[in-house]
Order: sequence, then C-alpha cells, then structure tokens
Amino acid sequence: IVDGNAKTDVSNRKEPGMFCGETEQPQTFMSETSFVKVVFHVDNFTDQTYFSFDTRAEQQLVVYLRYGQHPELYPNRRGEVVQGSYCERIFRDCRLQTCYVQSPAYPGVYPRNLHCRYYLNTRLPFIKLYIENEEFNIDGQRCENIMTCPMRPISSGQENCPYDYIKVYDGKNEFSSVIGTFCGMGKFPYSIIGTSQDLFVDRNGTCDWLLSSESLRASGDSEGIFLSVAHWYPPHTSCTYLMQGDEGEIVRLYFPSFRINRIESPIQPIDGDCGESLTLYDSPWPDDSKIIKTFCDTFSKPMEKHDFVSTGNALFVRFESKTGSYSGSSLYYWAHYDFFNNTKLGEPIPDKPCDEVFASWKTTKGWLRSPLNTLVYKQTPNSEDVQCLYRFVTDKRLYARVILTVNNIHFKEHPYNPGPCLNCIEDRIDKIVIWEPVPAGSNSSYPPITLTKAAQTGDVTCLCNRHTGSTQVISRGEQLNLQLIIDSAHAALSYFKHNAALFEATYEFVHGPLCGYVEPPKSIRCIWEIKINRERDLWMHFDRIKFASKSCDDGIIDIYLKDKAEPHLSVCGENVSLAKELPILSAAQLSPHDTEPSIKIQFVGRTSPTRAAFKIAWTELFHLPRNKDGSLMTSRLTEDGVVDDSNEVCEFACPGEAGLCIPARLVCNGVVNCPNVTNSKDSTFSDESEELCVHETAPEINWLYVALGVVALAVLICCICVCVCRKCCRYCCVDD
Repeated sequence: IVDGNAKTDVSNRKEPGMFCGETEQPQTFMSETSFVKVVFHVDNFTDQTYFSFDTRAEQQLVVYLRYGQHPELYPNRRGEVVQGSYCERIFRDCRLQTCYVQSPAYPGVYPRNLHCRYYLNTRLPFIKLYIENEEFNIDGQRCENIMTCPMRPISSGQENCPYDYIKVYDGKNEFSSVIGTFCGMGKFPYSIIGTSQDLFVDRNGTCDWLLSSESLRASGDSEGIFLSVAHWYPPHTSCTYLMQGDEGEIVRLYFPSFRINRIESPIQPIDGDCGESLTLYDSPWPDDSKIIKTFCDTFSKPMEKHDFVSTGNALFVRFESKTGSYSGSSLYYWAHYDFFNNTKLGEPIPDKPCDEVFASWKTTKGWLRSPLNTLVYKQTPNSEDVQCLYRFVTDKRLYARVILTVNNIHFKEHPYNPGPCLNCIEDRIDKIVIWEPVPAGSNSSYPPITLTKAAQTGDVTCLCNRHTGSTQVISRGEQLNLQLIIDSAHAALSYFKHNAALFEATYEFVHGPLCGYVEPPKSIRCIWEIKINRERDLWMHFDRIKFASKSCDDGIIDIYLKDKAEPHLSVCGENVSLAKELPILSAAQLSPHDTEPSIKIQFVGRTSPTRAAFKIAWTELFHLPRNKDGSLMTSRLTEDGVVDDSNEVCEFACPGEAGLCIPARLVCNGVVNCPNVTNSKDSTFSDESEELCVHETAPEINWLYVALGVVALAVLICCICVCVCRKCCRYCCVDD
C-alpha cells in the first residue's frame, strides 16, 4: 500500500513495505494523504488467492479517532511532520495541550517497513508519556489465529521484542539514554516520565546532591526543598542528598507531604520486601550505625511534619531502588531542610538541648545568651515549658564567688496572658530565675537545692519584665544557677526562628585563689558583705584611703544597697573627697522589702590594684525615738544596754540632734563610731574624746605577782641556808 506520491508532502513510496499472509477479520487502513495506490503481487495465482476491499473518502477533521475533538483548535496535536519523511514528527509545548503520538494510518493498521521518530518537547521538565484509554498493539500477534499465534502481552526489553517495537529515549535522539523498549498488545500498564523538557539529560551515572547551608544563605531562602524522583530511572538506582552545615550547625529535615505507594511501573520486578527505600543517616555518609529512620515501600508508614534533627552538622539521605521505574518513585515525598546554629558558649550537657555549664577552670569570665538554636523552642513536648539551665561552677581553691550580670531581657508579649508580671515565680510567663544550688560553706556532697525549695525560702532572683537595664547577682558560695523558662503555650509561635537574643548576661569568677596569689595580680575584685541587725542605721567611714592615680581603673570602691543593681556610692581617685563625709544609711534603705538587711562593698582594680590602700570602719547605730514634743526620748538610754522589752543596746548618746546612740563597748575603742564628729571643733562628747578616754588612774597592784615573788624569795633563802649548813658540817668533821 503506497500512501502518497511525488506531489504530496508525505509519502512512503520509496519503502512502502509489504503485507502478506491471511486475514480473517476486516482490516482498516487510513491514509495520511489523499492518494493511495495498492499493488497486489503473487508468485502463484490460484482460485485460493483472493482479496477484496472498498474505499471511501473522509474529511480529515471529522476523523475523531485520529484528530480528537475540536481539531481546529489544536492544529499540531499530532505533531509537525519532518520535511522529507513519512512518519517523523516533532511535538512542541505538549504541556499546553495533549499531544497525540500515533502510528501512521492510525486507527488502522500501520504500514510495514517503517522507522518513525517522534521528538517530544514540553516547556517544563518531566515530560510524561502515557496511554490512557487508548490501544497499544505493536507486534501483539503474528497472525489472527489465537491458537497458532497467541497474543503477546505488553513486554519490555530488546530480548522480548525481536520484531516490531517502540523504543523510548531520554533525550533528543537515539544517542541518548534508552528508557525502554516495548512491544505487545493490550493496555499500557504505566506511564513513562522523562527527566527534562526535551527528554534529554546530560547524565554521569548518579543523582547525588550536595545541599549546603552556604548555598542556602546565598539564595536568600530560609529553607531548602528537594523532591522524590519523579522521572524514570533504571534498576539499582541510588540517589543521595547530603545536607552539609557549617561548624556548630545542626540540620533539620521534615516532610510536609509523604505518601508510600506500591511500585506500579517497575522495570525489573523483584520478589520480597523493600524494593525501594529511603534512609536517613545522622552522619555525612551512609553510616549504618547512625540510621535515624528507613522507609520501605512495603511496610513503612509515612511520617509527615515530623522533625528529624541531626546531632552534628550533616544529615545524609539515600534513596535506593532495586526495581527501577518508568514513572517515578513509589515513595512520594516533598522534603524541607534548614540549618540551625547550635553553638554553645559553655560546656553542653549530654541529652539536654540547651543546658550548659560554665566552669572556672576553663574560663574565668565571659558572656552568655539565650540559645542560638531556636529549634529548642519547638522540640519540647506539649504542656512542658522550655527550660534551659546555665550552671556556673568553681572550686573554692580557685574562686569563692560568682558575679552574674543580666544585661538585657527581650521577652515578647504573651499572646494568651497579656497581663503584667505580678508573681514572677508562680505566674505562667516567660522568666529568668537565679538561685544558689549549694549553700555557702557546704561541701560538694551536699544535695543540690532545687528551684522549688529555693523559692520557698525566698532565695531566688526572678526576672520577667522586658527591660534593657542590668541586674547583678553575687553568689555567696561557689555555684550559681540561671534558668530560662519559656511558657510552652507560645514558645514555638513567638520564638521559633526568632534570632534575637531573649537575654544577654556576663559572668565572672572572683575571690581567689584560696592560698593567695603567687604574684601581684594585674586585676582583682574583692567583695565584702556586711550583715546588719534589724532596725539599725549604718554609718561607714574611711579610716584611711589612697589610690595610685585619679584613674578609676587603678581602683574603685562600690557600695551596693540590697536588691540594687547600681552602686549607691562609688569612690575612686577622681572623687576621693567623697570618702570624708559618708551619709548615714537608714534602716529603711538597708531593708527595703523587709528582708535581712545587708550591704555589699566591692573593690575592683584593673591595672594596678596592689597600689591602692584603704580601711573602712562601720558602726551600727540605734536611732532614739522622739517624744510628742519633738525632744529625744532619753529614757531609751539604759545602763549596761539592758532594756525590758527588746534586745536593743543604747548606752552612749552620740553628739548632735540626730538622736543616735551606740553600745558602751564601742566607746574609747580606738575607732570613731559616732558620725559627724570627725571634723567637729567641739569633740567633748565624742566617743573617742580625750575627756572620756584619757584620765589618770592609780596603778593597780597585782597581788598575785607579789605573792609569787615572796614565795620565790623564801625558797631562795631556804636553799642558801641548806647550802651553808652542809658546808659547816663538813668542816666540823675535818676537825674531828
């Protein structure tokens, strides 16, 4: 059958091929042109040789089986014929319309001796070749007798298709990779998906990907994405994805969408389980000892929106297929990955996401902040608050105290509890709590004090308000704990991927070493805590003070009132005159919240601390109350400091109208204890005045010493008498 002639655009007249044999059912041939020539040839014509046919002409656009519905809207649905060929066609932009890839003369039998090429193209990658509700019959039966010539099912492989076949290439020509060779008869069981828009890819035998945090930052994206293999791949394919972060980073991987199906279009079917698998490794290479999770096509359940987090800076994912596939992986997943800075400023605690230890034998001072890894705000179980514990540990042989200064706090407003911070410890709010786990002076075997127990005794500093000021806590012992507590109700919502610090703090270990310095220190910090009796005023004065220069770096003395972050008074070389007259600190200043009154005195020297010298004296003062007329209630002055209704000691009234008094034991003790008399011209009533302290007294005779002297003299006289008698007796014996 010759379709076309020299005048038609297409024709197979040069190599028309031949039909031979017998047919029992009517066969239809539908030409590609308007000219058809039938040539009948027999070597031996007998009465058993016959054929018959009929013809009719049809308009092209009404042959719906070939051109589909509304062919005028899709003129190139069957492709564009390559000039000079009979059946080679080019299909363009198949994504915008469905392309009909048909054999010549479809839906009739195709001519013989054909070699047709079809070039398929889409605008986007992953072109899909599929047969839907259509026929596929390529060398499906060698003859019409089903007993003599059984039907050949859909087969693949060159060895199974020795005659007519369709060969699909993943590229632009026959030099590209072969996806498969197909023949047979029936419904095509699966689709074939290429790897690019031209069914062409420059392959090097692997599909390995390196997904680094550096390239992710360069792209400006916060998360990266990779998808399951959506195109054909041969058996024993292995695709790997290495997510590599920088030093100190960790990797998170999760699947917003994950489906596991049976393998529908295998190239090489196998018996058994796990024909295709996806394995996650907590390492930069497929280390079987660090497998996080393996998903198989036969028995695994998909895990959507579950965070898989590495312990190091790399996460390795490997997809393996023993069967291969014509239409993509049976494990359909859409994976997201991102990187988090997991750098610890202290020593991390194993199995704790954000706990750290700061030891004095590693660094004597430094800074800390809320976790750099914001993933900790998302990983806590439901109803459990995010808790990060920072422990400061030293040894009394090295240092005796810890100074912790919280500089900035930037908590967000609680969306479910917008009220003010009234009870910092009890309220469900974001907070920072600081306490000492071991009492001062206890040994290391003492059981640590929990936060609950410390809160009951009131030895907790709790910070919950947003502020930019600083709060300083000075420990009394060798250990100090700081704990960040974030309410779980909004932790992930407010702070996940919130890179700003929730708090910043500095720490320093001071008061050491126990055995003294082996050489003059270049910098030093000394802290004294003065505990004061209740309802007592306090007066301090510098007995002597000297600094090497006017620079405060050579030495500065800070006096802190209780629960105050800023010093009440600072004295250094440039304002040393302030030390001459120090104000009296009232009982209300010393105990503002009805706590145990105390003050802290701190000396800091950063350049030449050994050249500073000072001596501070302090006195507790009792404040005499006043009568209704304003005069002092002198009845409070008692002898020997005994008062019926209290333990107050008030024996010596200090001069002035302030109404201050001191115990008698402090009078004439060599230290001025009454204030405001140091520069007074009239010091008659000073506790150290000469009239009180210097007076003539008769010498007292110590009769004990006199008695001992007399006894010693008598013993000496006796000894002399004995010696004389013995000598006289010796002379008497000689005379005899």
